[in-house]
Amino acid sequence: MDTNRSQESMTRLMSDDVIDLRQYWNTINRHKWGIFGFAIVITMLATLVVFSMKPVYRAEATLLIESKNANVVSIEEVYGLDAGNSEYYLTQFEILKSRQLAERVIEKLNLVDNPEFNQKPGFIATTIASAKSLLPLGVEPELSEEERARIRLQQVTDQFLANLTVSPIRKTQLVKISYDSYDSMLSARIANAVGDAYIENNLEARLQLTYKASEWLMERLSGLRDKLKQSEERLQEYREKEQIVGNDGGFDIANSELDLVASKLVDARRERLALESLNNQIKKVDRRHPENFELIPAVLQHPLVQSLKGSVLQVELKRSELSKRYGAKHPKMQAAQSELENAQRSLYKQIMSVVNGIENEYRLALSAERSLKSAVDNTKQELQSINRKDYRLKELEKEVDANRQLYDTFFTRLSETNATGDLQSANARISDPAQPPQAPEKPKKGLIIALTFIVGIMFGTMLSFLLEALNNTVKSAQDVENKLGATMLGLLPKLAKKSGTENISYSAYLNDQQSAFAESVRTIRTGIVLSALDNPHKILCVTSSVPGEGKTSLTLSLAFSIGQMEKVLLIDADMRRPSIAKNFGLSGKSPGLSNLVAGTARLEETIHKDEKSGIDVLPSGIIPPNPLELLSSHRFAKVLAVLETKYDRIIIDTAPTQAVSDALVLSSHVGAMIYVVKADATNYQLAKNGLKRLNEVKAPLIGVVLNQVDIKKAAKYGGDYSGYYDTYGYTADEKTA
Repeated sequence: MDTNRSQESMTRLMSDDVIDLRQYWNTINRHKWGIFGFAIVITMLATLVVFSMKPVYRAEATLLIESKNANVVSIEEVYGLDAGNSEYYLTQFEILKSRQLAERVIEKLNLVDNPEFNQKPGFIATTIASAKSLLPLGVEPELSEEERARIRLQQVTDQFLANLTVSPIRKTQLVKISYDSYDSMLSARIANAVGDAYIENNLEARLQLTYKASEWLMERLSGLRDKLKQSEERLQEYREKEQIVGNDGGFDIANSELDLVASKLVDARRERLALESLNNQIKKVDRRHPENFELIPAVLQHPLVQSLKGSVLQVELKRSELSKRYGAKHPKMQAAQSELENAQRSLYKQIMSVVNGIENEYRLALSAERSLKSAVDNTKQELQSINRKDYRLKELEKEVDANRQLYDTFFTRLSETNATGDLQSANARISDPAQPPQAPEKPKKGLIIALTFIVGIMFGTMLSFLLEALNNTVKSAQDVENKLGATMLGLLPKLAKKSGTENISYSAYLNDQQSAFAESVRTIRTGIVLSALDNPHKILCVTSSVPGEGKTSLTLSLAFSIGQMEKVLLIDADMRRPSIAKNFGLSGKSPGLSNLVAGTARLEETIHKDEKSGIDVLPSGIIPPNPLELLSSHRFAKVLAVLETKYDRIIIDTAPTQAVSDALVLSSHVGAMIYVVKADATNYQLAKNGLKRLNEVKAPLIGVVLNQVDIKKAAKYGGDYSGYYDTYGYTADEKTA
């Protein structure tokens, strides 16, 4: 038995992890008329609202925004615009949606006084305003006309922007300007006016930007002119102060002078070296013998020395010829000798003169070299000074050049700006002006109604799932097994109430033996019999969670059904709210169980025979003050033991488990207990607690009977009830009969 329960628990847990789509479908199927009804009501309300709404017309104007303008000259630097990126277009779209542009259109079309922008507030807004005025919030300050106009303009602007739509067309330079209005003509006028205002605003902005640029350039140009003049004056003052001449500050002159003096110094040094060599040779010769100077080539090669040397040779030749003819004392010889001596004296004198000249030239060359060397040193120092002056000069010249270049650049920009100020081209144009629409744009009545119906279906479905989730009652056999964890013994269909005095519980089974109710009772009877074939349950007890669940009806029906096969005694042990006597038309004061247990009546006096059903009935008798003590007494146990010997089956109707503990006490005296749960009424937690109480006292519970099941409603739960009863055979017989 424990193994079977464990397997059932595992099966139940595994089934909980699987999503059963049929449950969702069954939930929707059960609530389908409620879902459709809810959707239809919502759709009807939406239809009334939609047809009461004013038609809104939408006019569209197409604006072409060009990325570059036809400028006379290129001055993008002045405008600061980079038209080659997407940020430019995004900026233009935001300008089209700006409040400044909207206020411009409102002022141009005088929309503040337009009836569409001066509609009276609705009932809700009027009510809220009235409620605010009644609240003790203090006295509001009185506004001036200017402040009222400003507030009014803000309200109109907010309404204007709420109806304006600016949507760019992808991968183009086109922009759709749409405006929604109750007036088709006004919507077209506003859409076109927004495009025109954007173009005018762009032109004015560019013109204003040009004026600002010109003004700024003029201010900068004036400052640059003064700065250039000051730098030129500093350059000229420096030139005059340092006495700088030439283009390079005298550097070219000093450099040429240095080259010239340096070359002369080289020549003077070369000449001095040559004269120094001759001077050294002359110093080595004894001046007392001038003829020795003839050994010096420079002296010998002197022209005058050569000439005088030739004269001496001629005189020597002449004397030599005369010496051949005359003696030494001959006057001609003496004259020739005297002439030779004179010639030699002239020669030596000239040689000494040449020697002295060489010595003087050497001294002059030495002095000239020293002078030129000093001049070179001076020139070098002067050149270094010129270099220092030239560094400062170049700084001043660079400053002048930079100021002049900057001045020329700004002067050029000023000329370009002034030139472009005379010609401004728009960066946009309306390529397709808006036309008054013929049909309203919204509300789209058909679409709204269809969507409302779909949303109503969806919301109704969600609501049905919510109601299903909030419904904590036991509805089906699956709930009995899953929620209560009990065995499903059977179910009883709900009986329709009929007018008349005859009790339904008493007559339902007996009056129609071929009804679904009778068949379900027999199914329960079969389950009871099959649950204990070897050791039949002689004493059966029927209980429930709370009153009103149909335990008495089941007790009666089981007694009638089993009474057709066995000798049955029906005992009413619900001594607090007895109902068996009433069902059989017995008096409430008739002796019964309480009298029998108390010993105030005999067994024959307390048992009543029902002629119609053939069963014996033991009513509750006089209601005792302590029914629980009576049922738990030894006398009650003895009474049951005696009755058990006289009847094949004893069926006891007892009180609900959640109300009193009578059923718990009776569980120790009976062979089987049946628990009744009312479908779609009993809280599963309440029933679960009742079953738990019975299990705690180890009551012989054989199953649960689901009572008062709505057959039509039960069919919507799926196949949970298949196999518990079947009326097909009877129906077929009736049709063929």
